[in-house]
Amino acid sequence: MQRLTDAREAARQIVEKTGGEIRLALPLGLGKPVTLVNALVDLACEDPSITLSIFTALTLEPPAPSSDMEKRFLGPAMDRLFGAYPPLRYAQLLRKDALPPNISVNEFFLLAGRWIGNAPVQQAYISANYTHARDVLIARQPNVLAQLVAEEDGRFSLSSNTDISTDLFRLRREGTMDFIAVGETNPELPFLEGDSALEDADAFALMLDPPEPFELFSAVKRPVDDTSHAIGLHVSRLIEDGGTLQIGIGSIGDAVAHALRLRHRGKVAPIQSDCPFPIARPAGDAFDTGLYSVTEMLVGGLLTLFEEGVIRREVDGAAIHAGFFVESRAFYRRLREMPPGKRKKIAMAPVSFTNQLYGQEEEKRAARVKARFVNGAMQVSLLGDVMSDTVGDGQVVSGVGGQFNFVEQAFALHDARAIITLPATREKNGAVSSNIRWQLESTTVPRHMRDIVVTEYGMADLRGRSDAAVIGSLIAIADSRFQADLIETAQKAGKLPQDFTLREAACDNRPETVTRWLDPYRDHLPGFPLGTDFDEIEQTILPALSLLSREAATLHGKARLLAASLLKRPHPQEEALMARMGYGGNEDMQARALRGALRLSA
Repeated sequence: MQRLTDAREAARQIVEKTGGEIRLALPLGLGKPVTLVNALVDLACEDPSITLSIFTALTLEPPAPSSDMEKRFLGPAMDRLFGAYPPLRYAQLLRKDALPPNISVNEFFLLAGRWIGNAPVQQAYISANYTHARDVLIARQPNVLAQLVAEEDGRFSLSSNTDISTDLFRLRREGTMDFIAVGETNPELPFLEGDSALEDADAFALMLDPPEPFELFSAVKRPVDDTSHAIGLHVSRLIEDGGTLQIGIGSIGDAVAHALRLRHRGKVAPIQSDCPFPIARPAGDAFDTGLYSVTEMLVGGLLTLFEEGVIRREVDGAAIHAGFFVESRAFYRRLREMPPGKRKKIAMAPVSFTNQLYGQEEEKRAARVKARFVNGAMQVSLLGDVMSDTVGDGQVVSGVGGQFNFVEQAFALHDARAIITLPATREKNGAVSSNIRWQLESTTVPRHMRDIVVTEYGMADLRGRSDAAVIGSLIAIADSRFQADLIETAQKAGKLPQDFTLREAACDNRPETVTRWLDPYRDHLPGFPLGTDFDEIEQTILPALSLLSREAATLHGKARLLAASLLKRPHPQEEALMARMGYGGNEDMQARALRGALRLSA
């Protein structure tokens, strides 16, 4: 293995070894060796005779503020919140529709919502289940695999991304693939064992040790609102001690993990006993045996549950098997500083292991008992179809990822369940709409694989039930502002009896009902239950910015904000908050609206 410090020289050697025709396999997310990739892209831009074909997923980018208010909030804190993560050159070119014809980029999963409307990316997107993405890649016969790695005592770890890379290295050892592997070291990347650790010192032909390693991308946690907390509390009833758990990223995943932590501490039962929505399931006791986690993504909530002893049931010496991670800098630090013996119980594995039962099926079935696979969705149809990745005009929001894989596992295992979570409504431009609809514009999981759906208003158990029963159960967890229309539509279609009536307890599904339920328990339900990189003043501003965004979408809302800025009592920290947002002296209408939002949210 040759070690270099000059990225451009490493890129030149890759061009020389491949004859200038580079079919580059890049891990998704955090595993991209940004310094090396940028050097390759720069060479290909300078020399049209070089052909560079990139296959990857989840290209990470810090958010680009879309308004002056977002710039004021995020601008001063960008590096602190997201890390000084360098931009990927190919992403910059794609943003400007300036990728030269000798460079192509195909992704099978996109950073959620970030590439809507970008024609080159939307046209080059490849729809594939996560477990099938490997086979799509293999069919392209990649001749270079490039990855960010951790190094410890002369050994290398794939760390954050065993997902597909582990299988590629295995296939190369078996003689069924032929590629050169190039790595880039990064001291912030935690060294993980399991399939992540490479015992062969010569697994890489080239290793780049940049003089100034870049900061890892930091995924900032979103606030956990009442809707997410309610969903988390409902889901926590479904998790059985001694079972298996998978949860996804985002505020609902954080809420599920926090509710399980409260349950383990004996603090969830009072909250759940006051639940105003009819749920015929017990709250659940502390975890005596503990859970085992098999997940494609190791999220902060799972790490917290592992640290607190909720996840501790071991399979082959590991309490967690995971395929990849992208999290906060605090998450990376916790992994780096964890005692080695404890860290070994987090075993990174390929998604061919985590996301499916094929291969070692007998052992997997024995391990994945009472499995609960928890994943989010954008919308669910009254017949049980799930929409999670693409909107009606074909624009890809994110991708299928592993969601279908885990739903499929839930049906293949005799005591497993697939739990789909989603808020009952969404708001856009001041208009509220239902996320439970008669029909969907696209489908990620078809209705014949319907299982459990959870909104803030409860849970609907759909598996093995008739269409009419499924429709009635989903209407019972829809927002009450839309229930009458949903009933009428289903009845007109002949799918719901004309004499159908909702139970009285399901007729008060409104946000204020959730708020009344959770208000007495605020001490146990913080906005950032798993911690945050936002400082205290930023945490105080966030609710006001959320309210400002909603209210400013309508004339009535704008008037309410301006009236509040004149008539309501000032926020206790108002001047400090306004200064943090860069306002002082003469104020325009936007500043007055922010003052109104601060006062309304106080």
